[in-house]
Amino acid sequence: MNQLISHIANPQLKTIAEKFITGVRITPEEGLALYESADLSMLSLLAVAVKKRLSGNNVFFNHNFHIEPTNKCVYNCKFCSYHKSANDPESWEYSHEEIIDIVKKFDDKPVTEVHIVGGAHPDHDVWYWGSLIKKIKKHRPEIHIKAFSAVEIDYMTKKAGLTIENGLKILKDSGLNSIPGGGAEIFDEELRKEICGEKPDAEQWLSIHETAHKLGIKSNATMLYGHLETYTHRIDHLDRLRKLQDRSNGFNCFIPLKFKKANNKMSALGEVGVIEDLKNYAVSRLFLDNFPHIKAYWPMIGKEAAQLALLFGVDDMDGTIDDTTKIYSMAGADEKNPSMTTEQLSNLITQAGYKPIERDSYYNIIKEL
Repeated sequence: MNQLISHIANPQLKTIAEKFITGVRITPEEGLALYESADLSMLSLLAVAVKKRLSGNNVFFNHNFHIEPTNKCVYNCKFCSYHKSANDPESWEYSHEEIIDIVKKFDDKPVTEVHIVGGAHPDHDVWYWGSLIKKIKKHRPEIHIKAFSAVEIDYMTKKAGLTIENGLKILKDSGLNSIPGGGAEIFDEELRKEICGEKPDAEQWLSIHETAHKLGIKSNATMLYGHLETYTHRIDHLDRLRKLQDRSNGFNCFIPLKFKKANNKMSALGEVGVIEDLKNYAVSRLFLDNFPHIKAYWPMIGKEAAQLALLFGVDDMDGTIDDTTKIYSMAGADEKNPSMTTEQLSNLITQAGYKPIERDSYYNIIKEL
């Protein structure tokens, strides 16, 4: 590491690199400099050093599956390939009974988490979704339920005429364990209005997660990148997350989510390449010094790119999935039928030089492989 620093010609980048050695937090201006000026080799070395300081040689994954209850949604975001209106012939909506049938398919499998996220259905409130959670817990009490983005929680709670805090309490009392990070998109107010102006704004997204954290509900955080945003927008987004984590310490991990171009109103933009993906993982790891984990969501970027991301600060590979998500395949992701076995995940991790760790939803170690 010291040899790397001695070869850095840019004085600002040299100062930034020295901060990582001494454990000093970088500023938003310095984060922007990493995006704009640092080369991939520097980003990789620094991000891996930070990753190893936080989680050693471990790379995590879990046994999980997804349930997407509906693609009917009151919002119509420009980047979304998943949304359908209620009367669209391609829309779907699973009943509680159909969802429980999906859960039952995994009765003989050692899954530890079910991830539930979908559209903000126009007709269903927090009581409806709380009832579903109770039914899942009744059938499989030990499973961790990670469910409903902040955008879904905002809608279902307001539909019931309740405050966000009361809505979250109902969900928690029903058996909700944690919430995913979807719906964050990009926090910049003007850009957010342009790409998803109907959704709750950044302040509301952050407030919902902060309220959840105060109630003891852990969550994840995301950022949609590779569309109309600039590096300044990305750093602003990361900075708002870092400030909330300073206050609440309730985020488990951060997941960069890549814009995919198929079947949406922003398709003409195309997609950024893998170099930009890797740069974004590294800067995220370096800037979010109070986030314990950075996740590469392999159904979105593909298995090979996710494996490369392990060399840029990533320490989590999500889970086995078992072909239970359509959100990114509908947007044109390479993984059309996303599923990996424990052995396949372990091989990807060991080939990158790390130790595979099966975890629970709070990153407690279940098994070292």
